[in-house]
Amino acid sequence: MDRNSAVLLAIRSDEARNALVELLDDRHGYKVLIARTSAEARAIVNDAHVDLLMIDDSYGFDGCELLTRLRISNPEVVRVLLLAESSERAPEASSKASVYQFLRRPLDIEQASLVVKRGLEARELARRHRLLSREFKIPDHSSLLALARTHPLLPESQRFQKLVYASDKMSELCELAKTAAPTELPILIQGETGTGKELLARAIHYSSTRNTSPLLVQNCGGMPDQLMQSELFGHKRGAFTGAVAQRLGLFMAANGGTVFLDEISEVSPSFQVSLLRFLQDGEVKPLGSDRTFHADVRIIAASNRPLKALVAAGEFRRDLYYRLNGFVLEVPPLRERPQDLPALAEFFAAKHAEATGRKILGISAGALQKLTSYDFPGNVRELENEIRRMVALTNDGEYITSRHMSPAILDAASRPRALSAEAAVAGKTLKDKVENLEKSLVEDTLARHRWNQSKTAEALGLSRVGLANKIKRYGLDRTVR
Repeated sequence: MDRNSAVLLAIRSDEARNALVELLDDRHGYKVLIARTSAEARAIVNDAHVDLLMIDDSYGFDGCELLTRLRISNPEVVRVLLLAESSERAPEASSKASVYQFLRRPLDIEQASLVVKRGLEARELARRHRLLSREFKIPDHSSLLALARTHPLLPESQRFQKLVYASDKMSELCELAKTAAPTELPILIQGETGTGKELLARAIHYSSTRNTSPLLVQNCGGMPDQLMQSELFGHKRGAFTGAVAQRLGLFMAANGGTVFLDEISEVSPSFQVSLLRFLQDGEVKPLGSDRTFHADVRIIAASNRPLKALVAAGEFRRDLYYRLNGFVLEVPPLRERPQDLPALAEFFAAKHAEATGRKILGISAGALQKLTSYDFPGNVRELENEIRRMVALTNDGEYITSRHMSPAILDAASRPRALSAEAAVAGKTLKDKVENLEKSLVEDTLARHRWNQSKTAEALGLSRVGLANKIKRYGLDRTVR
């Protein structure tokens, strides 16, 4: 069993909670998270990877009712309920919340520690059983017995909080992220849309020393400066038209925690100055106020455009760029890490099957092969949407097969393989062949990125000026396709 298993505690008694935290951390090496409200517990379970939840039934909210909800939304989490000595809710906890175990107050710390240990062991055994069952067993009543039963055993997927991966590229990225997490340095995450940048930011926060404080998210795309100032720095009542009440702002609200700024490349030059000032000294001045406050916040920023290229083009401040890139994490697109696709597909299939109450046996070898033939321009987000759709079309007791797939993926899989380089490239001389090949590559890459020249230049390893010269040289036109 993984000694890095995560345990979430929501226990009313400070003395009992602190004693249990110390025992679980020191003796077993578990990662322990603390929640003090029902909303906080739900947010942590949804955002972070939690293996076991121990919750007090009378901690200012109905613990049994919360566990009943989590049984549906997060069935993989082991549920333990603390009850008063005289409480008669044990039968309800067993039937509705399907708790693994319930304990009585006052809490016996050694007993609670043993329940946590046994619960995590049971969870790991259940996980291994599901893997073996999915790989080797097909029920006798299955309508797909005629299909090939054997598909290659998938490599054991790894997890970094909610991130699932199997490739060396993602393994290296997550190891670097785990190294960066406990530091106080700002982090810049770059990668195409849909690759999981926000998921990586959440994983870093919940692996950091700030994991008991808030993680707040702000998308910076398409927002005017005044609204951005208000969202991040706050405002006083009457600071501008429509400011009918005072607003704290994300930086002050996340004091002690983390703020994730998505699409940081889209902020205006004037707002970049405000952000730089905050990164330098942590000072927050709300709109309409003459007072300055201090906020202890770690910044994780993300961009789907390479900031270094924007700096070179004069579109992003160089000093702000160097303030943000304490660690730079490049999330590769899904097409560059095909080893992750089967692991992600299986994970999403199990996730959405459980969420909808369906009994799906897995994904057939033929379906996996066709999935890997598709580039997934929308990356992991597009893959999850496709798997979710396929799960909805699959009957109980069946495998997901290619008959459930979208036409776009089936078309990609049915295309003939490319000809050899010599046969595929037209031209009499070597120079002609090279130029035709370059023209074809530039044209195809522009089409794949919907003529977004920044992304195309990055994919081809060119500057935007270099790409513009090639478009002009080869007379490429977006309207001519």
